[in-house]
Amino acid sequence: MNGEQKVNYRKKLIEVALPLETINRESAREKSIRHGHPSTLHLWWARRPLAAARAVIWASLVDDPSSHPDKFPTEVAQNKERERLFDILRELVVWENSNNEDVLNRAKAEIMNSTDGNPPELLDPFAGGGAIPLEAQRLGLKAHASDLNPVAVMINKALIEIPPMF
Repeated sequence: MNGEQKVNYRKKLIEVALPLETINRESAREKSIRHGHPSTLHLWWARRPLAAARAVIWASLVDDPSSHPDKFPTEVAQNKERERLFDILRELVVWENSNNEDVLNRAKAEIMNSTDGNPPELLDPFAGGGAIPLEAQRLGLKAHASDLNPVAVMINKALIEIPPMF
């Protein structure tokens, strides 16, 4: 190949379609949840909905069925598989399922399948309130966070570094 390496690019679910109605509804509903939600730790001025962060991370790692024409040769087969993935995502974004091992294990299995068992580490260089690294950890990824604001750094330590120790 004359020194060029062939790259096998697989489209991710986020590039093709998402169940946005469900993600938007759950993100809006999350604003009123106060018991057990990380937002009760500290009022952060630019808080991101955890449901949206969880959905975006997951859908950016999971292959769209169109990337596997050998498994899903027709548009009908691709749409059926996409709908199965949407069902996982619809469950994943519900706050009450955020620690549901069954839901999380199904989501993690799809990530492992799409990354050939080697999921990437996630870096959020402007982590702020920590929604992205928190949700990456929830999905089984190794997450790294940084921020210039010392308050943000402390929030991230409290949300991301300390809980896994226990």
